[in-house]
Amino acid sequence: MVKTFSSWLRRHGAIMALAGFSPLVLADTNYTAEHPAVAPFIAEMQAEHGFTEEYIEALLADAERKESILEAISRPAERVRPWHEYRKIFITDQRVQKGLAFWDEHAEALARAEKQFGVEPEVIVAIIGVETFYGGNKGSHRVIDALTTLGFDYPPRADFFRRQLKAFLVLAREQQMDPLTLTGSYAGAMGFPQFIPSSYQAFAVDFDDDGKVDIWNNPVDAIGSVANYFREHSWELGGAVAVPAKVSGDEFSKGLTIAEGLEARRTVGELKALGWQPERRLDDETEVMAYEFDTGGQMEYWLGLNNLYVITRYNRSVMYAMVVHQLADLIREGRAE
Repeated sequence: MVKTFSSWLRRHGAIMALAGFSPLVLADTNYTAEHPAVAPFIAEMQAEHGFTEEYIEALLADAERKESILEAISRPAERVRPWHEYRKIFITDQRVQKGLAFWDEHAEALARAEKQFGVEPEVIVAIIGVETFYGGNKGSHRVIDALTTLGFDYPPRADFFRRQLKAFLVLAREQQMDPLTLTGSYAGAMGFPQFIPSSYQAFAVDFDDDGKVDIWNNPVDAIGSVANYFREHSWELGGAVAVPAKVSGDEFSKGLTIAEGLEARRTVGELKALGWQPERRLDDETEVMAYEFDTGGQMEYWLGLNNLYVITRYNRSVMYAMVVHQLADLIREGRAE
């Protein structure tokens, strides 16, 4: 994910400069009619969703353009972390122990989510653990500030964030929430599972049947929402996620898919012919993704199956998917002890 954004930023840096965009010269301010994006946005919200001009105008006037948000999203990653550095951020004894405590506290909801959506409890717990440390770090930016700042003053992805702003205002109306008080990340990701507004609309559920879909304060709704997300992205209950492999010869690197994108596939039989040997049995016809990871002293090789791909739908990073998978395994093992 870091690598993707870094390369994207290099490609678009010149365009941003030509467009006059520089987060260093933008001061925090409110979004009033003087801003050129305000009037068109109000008109769209009236036409598309039936909001009144006065309501949207008042909300935008309260929203604040945040220089810190522009700096955060525009700042190139210092470097792409190798696997062994990335992994140790998330795979810690503290995160495992807090995951076990979260499971104990919400055992009924997790069991019900597994039965209803077909997603193992440890996977749900691991996602919430990686995203927000089980709700301990859900983000402190007002969502409306994040989405207006990026939708109105970040040209490279303004269209995307304006769509998210529209979705956010609609969901706040539907759930009878105050859009001026809801908080999240600097990019507008929200609650325990860090859903962006369009994901909230598509996948969030009222899992405790209290009439609200509250992923900010209600871990039960968050549990059901993560499970629903995974079901809708074709998670296979009980299916393998990733299998370690050994490699040999000079041809094995031709099987690597890391540079080809997350959609690339090879059959196990094709990879065997290139020198890959799975450390557990897989049918030769099974399609997999082949990856190598830098452990700090040597390379580690893995074959990713459909469930690993599903995790990357949550965050388009293979390293992210692997830490979720490995954290889930550790939490499950701790639960079984």
